[in-house]
Amino acid sequence: MNELDKLSIGKRILQQRELLGYTREELAEKADITPRFCYDLELGQKGMSVNTLCKLKSALHINIDYLLFGEQKNLNDLDSIKTLIETCPPDKLSHLLDIITSYLKAVN
Repeated sequence: MNELDKLSIGKRILQQRELLGYTREELAEKADITPRFCYDLELGQKGMSVNTLCKLKSALHINIDYLLFGEQKNLNDLDSIKTLIETCPPDKLSHLLDIITSYLKAVN
């Protein structure tokens, strides 16, 4: 089995954190890790336990396949919509609702 690419994993953590609009401190709090450890993970300087991996997966609203390997598993349409909603930054949820409502009105 190939060794996991910590640098690529770190880049995906950083990208998803920024996409969600979290500061490093906010992500650290959500994942129950220190901000310094979060920083080290993002730089690919540290590995993580399975427990930390699961906490980051939940905090970042991403699947483990993507976090570890950069691959999204195929999702059905409802799972895809759910994932989009879960990864939407909280301050943008009302915009997402407006877009969905407008779309549904336009197609009905």
